[in-house]
Amino acid sequence: MRKNKPVTILEKVTIEDYAAEGKSLARVNGKVIFVEAAVPGDVVDIQLQKNKADWGEGFVKKFHTYSSLRVTPFCSHFGVCGGCQWQMLPYEQQLVYKHQQVVDNLKRIAKIPLPVIPSILGAPETQGYRNKVEYTFATEKFIPFEDFKAMKAAGTEPFKTPGAGGFHARGFFEKVVEIDTCYLQSEPTNLMRKAVVNFAMEHQMPFYNIKQHQGWLRNMFVRNTTQGEWMVNIILGYEAKEEREQLLKMLLEQFPQITTLLYTINTKRNDSMQDLVPKVYHGTGYITEKLEDFSFKISPKSFFQTNSKQAERLYQVTRDFAELSGKEIVYDLYCGTGSIGIFCSKKAKKIIGVEFVAEAIEDAKQNAQLNQLKDTAFFAGDVIDICNDDFFEMHGKPDVIITDPPRAGMHEKLVKKLLDMEAPLIVYVSCNPATQARDLSLLSEKYTVTKIQPVDMFPHTLHIENVVQLKRTDLI
Repeated sequence: MRKNKPVTILEKVTIEDYAAEGKSLARVNGKVIFVEAAVPGDVVDIQLQKNKADWGEGFVKKFHTYSSLRVTPFCSHFGVCGGCQWQMLPYEQQLVYKHQQVVDNLKRIAKIPLPVIPSILGAPETQGYRNKVEYTFATEKFIPFEDFKAMKAAGTEPFKTPGAGGFHARGFFEKVVEIDTCYLQSEPTNLMRKAVVNFAMEHQMPFYNIKQHQGWLRNMFVRNTTQGEWMVNIILGYEAKEEREQLLKMLLEQFPQITTLLYTINTKRNDSMQDLVPKVYHGTGYITEKLEDFSFKISPKSFFQTNSKQAERLYQVTRDFAELSGKEIVYDLYCGTGSIGIFCSKKAKKIIGVEFVAEAIEDAKQNAQLNQLKDTAFFAGDVIDICNDDFFEMHGKPDVIITDPPRAGMHEKLVKKLLDMEAPLIVYVSCNPATQARDLSLLSEKYTVTKIQPVDMFPHTLHIENVVQLKRTDLI
């Protein structure tokens, strides 16, 4: 039989600094220990989960004293749902650590000369800022361990329910944290979710059980815009027309502000939406957002920055870094629905967008038409395959390249392609400064980093956007 390894507890350790990815660090006998859910200044007992020769990783077993930096989280679900990891920090301090994260990543990983990195652009609104929220319905409600112990000690069975609606519990894919009030999106988002849960219970509509792959009510996407439009998409495990129409009718009657109501049948074992077809029950099937004077059509599967007001600032920084005069051909790589390229279009000669997802390119073309733009062209496929000599001869070589890759950063082959294309200027927008730093190191073969600007898109989380301007070294 396998013997259980002895548990290692480090007692009364002072948390010294912020590390990255939402963790803080301490030093014990010269070893760096990474700790979750702690704040610099906390004095804690740490239970180690990983214990290497020169570093370790663990979680707080006990707090002895709390840091003076801490504030009281405004959400009653903090620490359980896992959605907002930094609510125990004042927003100003969150910005300090996010700026530090950018500086540390670029210096430690890129190892290239860098300009001064200015202060991060904080969000004017730190609650209700998200324009998209995904709720999950499930048969199993997550009960925190301490609550579970208290129920057992009192001789009562843990509370059972036919279903619950909220967010996935961290580490428990089959359970959801039943949310009372989520502060990430403005009302009536919570009221909508509660109405669906209550209606389903009253009418004995089965909630989905992901373990057994059984049940009907699976997910709900709620999207809104600064223009007051609301889109709701209900995802169901199978078609049950009578029940579906009852549920959707109830939503429209209780929430007349819904401008587009859709439903999607998902019989798969996973929640991926890309291969599913949402069906319109009410409205046009899309909503429209405005950034400056530009309009963007958002369909149920479109990617759009989830903080509209900060997206405008992010795009403004990107456009400023592009240094456009009206004569430039701009290549917008990983263009998605074309939002960054379209935002830059008034100051460019031509916008060429390339994106692997064909559906996103169709949205980009429609967005260009919506804004009556003529000098734009969007192409679906891999940049490495599309951007060849024949393509350049037809559309022109880029004067400016804007690249906004996913968290994994750019593939090494794409970095090599950018080096071959030799555009005078590159603007690299990233949601992961670590992978961005890796790519900047590779690009340093021909480019020099000339400007950097971090932007906070997601208050109370560890996520951060960073914009970097690079110029061809031989032209500086």
